Amino acid sequence: MHLQNEIAQQPAVLQRLLDEAPPAIRTAARAIRDFNPRFVCIAARGTSDNAARYAQYLWGYALRLPVMLATPSLHTLYATPPDLSQALVIGISQSGAAEDVRAVLRDARKQGALTLAITNFDESPLTTSAHHHLPLLAQREFGVAATKTYTAQLMVIAMLTAQLSASDALQSELAALPKLAAATLELSEKIAGWAERYRTMQQLLVLGRGLNYATACEISLKVKELNYIASEGYSEADFRHGPIAVIQPGYPVILVAPPGKTLSTMRAMNAKLHQLQAETLVISSDRTLLEHSTQPLPIPAAPEWLSPIVSVLPGQIFAMQQAVVRSLDIDQPRGLSKVTITH
Repeated sequence: MHLQNEIAQQPAVLQRLLDEAPPAIRTAARAIRDFNPRFVCIAARGTSDNAARYAQYLWGYALRLPVMLATPSLHTLYATPPDLSQALVIGISQSGAAEDVRAVLRDARKQGALTLAITNFDESPLTTSAHHHLPLLAQREFGVAATKTYTAQLMVIAMLTAQLSASDALQSELAALPKLAAATLELSEKIAGWAERYRTMQQLLVLGRGLNYATACEISLKVKELNYIASEGYSEADFRHGPIAVIQPGYPVILVAPPGKTLSTMRAMNAKLHQLQAETLVISSDRTLLEHSTQPLPIPAAPEWLSPIVSVLPGQIFAMQQAVVRSLDIDQPRGLSKVTITH
């Protein structure tokens, strides 16, 4: 099964990026410093859009850079591109074939913006549209549902953050990620033993906050892609503003709750969901929170800024194991293709 193999390859991909990507990272960081952008605009679709959400929080937090997500339809359908002349404009795409993402970079470059492509292919249309390219080095991904390319995208964003911040501490924390990912995969082997419990579920909520809002969205997407059920990812804060009304006894909710600034709010949400008799599946390294969950999904402790690279892994495996117990094709989900071209 390609998907299972590619999930298992993620520690090796992270290590390959640490070993081989620094020259390209340094070149891009130097260009960004020289350009001194007023803000960042990121164009992406699907899984790559969730990587963009991670950058939106991380660069605001670590670099104090305002980050917006692009509106590609303004560049294609409406032909009214906004002024991006003073921005760093980034296109993130596993294949580099997304035409609307490329249109954002093309328009931005004409306006004088600095452009950067993050893709898994050196000679893709997106790569050739940008001033600089940061490769994912994930090798070919056969599974339609992106796994190793997603964590590679997060890793590239994290490595660029560490380079721009010129922090030895951040660089040191990055070096531990491959081992943390490997430990997470080992801890997640138990999911196969209890996946059957949720075989008939037809709806799921995934909650995160801050840096791990991206993780909630990505896990939700993986569950939808592989299992064809209604799954939604929310910020824990947004969830309180209305969507919490859908909770009924037995409703499954995944909480992405590694230690950090958001842990106290996730603890409170877990308690609230238990009051409503929901089933909480908790991704965390916090022992108390895991003990007060319906189903713990333990991860090793990681620095908060890097926790999305670790915390998404149990979600990937949960989504895959649900497809396995439902006898679904985990490598070729219905209605999907590896390369989706939108205009």
